[in-house]
Amino acid sequence: MNLNLRPANECKYDAVSLGEVMLRLDPGEGRIRTARSFRAWEGGGEYNVVRGLRRCFGLNTGVITAFADNEVGMLMEDFILQGGVDTSLIKWMKTDGIGRICRNGINFTERGFGIRGAVGCSDRANTAISKATPEDFDFDYIFGELGARWLHTGGIYAALSEQSCETVLAAIKTAKKYGTVVSYDLNYRPSMWSAIGGQAKAQEVNKEIAKYVDVMIGNEEDFTACLGFEIEGNDANLKELNLDGYKKMINEAAKTYPNFKAVATTLRTVRTATVNDWSAICWADGEIYKAKDYKGLEIMDRVGGGDSFASGLIYGLMTTGDAEAAVNYGAAHGALAMTTPGDTTMASKKEVEAIMGGAGARVQR
Repeated sequence: MNLNLRPANECKYDAVSLGEVMLRLDPGEGRIRTARSFRAWEGGGEYNVVRGLRRCFGLNTGVITAFADNEVGMLMEDFILQGGVDTSLIKWMKTDGIGRICRNGINFTERGFGIRGAVGCSDRANTAISKATPEDFDFDYIFGELGARWLHTGGIYAALSEQSCETVLAAIKTAKKYGTVVSYDLNYRPSMWSAIGGQAKAQEVNKEIAKYVDVMIGNEEDFTACLGFEIEGNDANLKELNLDGYKKMINEAAKTYPNFKAVATTLRTVRTATVNDWSAICWADGEIYKAKDYKGLEIMDRVGGGDSFASGLIYGLMTTGDAEAAVNYGAAHGALAMTTPGDTTMASKKEVEAIMGGAGARVQR
């Protein structure tokens, strides 16, 4: 497949993301409700992808986001710097002492274990990035003068506020003007859209965004809720994906949006919080490619697995142009990312490629 990527020597960045980065507070093996201490990480659905592209795959990446200019914002910047992602595109926003003007988002997440599922509790209203408007970022400078080969953003950021809906569209349209490839993860969250118009608003916004997307990522619920496509034969609780129905839906989506060059989704069956069946599929050039199956995958922390899939997929598409190789990079990277704590990857490209090649878990000395 040909994505018509901009030449690397014309661009400062291989990839940039647009979205919210939150402070994740993790109670480890315990519960949020009874914790007396938390481990701090950074994380965000869009940022996690460029963090993986930099830390695991060695690409040059940056994050477009906004922080309240206070000590928590500086902590977030420090986490991002440790991951090697460029912070020069961050908008620092003035705030008062208690977060009335704007604040930084917090995400409490417990991992779950066995029959106890993972639990997330976000505290992210009125954050700096949710209040940011298109005028807060010079997208012509970012995509035109500096240059970026790839932009990744998604439906979690789009759902934060009316302003974020507008900012996503402005960024994507400008990126396309300069020949940047755009990927978008639909990532439908009903609770986030509820305050700004619910599912009707989600469809209005996402149907407009979809017109500019090259690589669309989303599961069956995402495509139904955000773009209005129905999947034949799915059970009401979405416990098992009807693969034939999903393939038919992808072909319908590709006809509706001929700009789609690839469509991908993870395939996850949750046996318990700590044991999942895991794989992925990718549509490109009219064909469906399925990744290797990871049956009975043991999970330490599932949060960020889908984002690590996206970063592996993007790396594979950028470097090989082969959808089958790309979906296998994505599935292997997502699987490895869920074996470590935190939202972001701790895997190396060498480990990902070894897993793709069938390597086991024997001790390495």
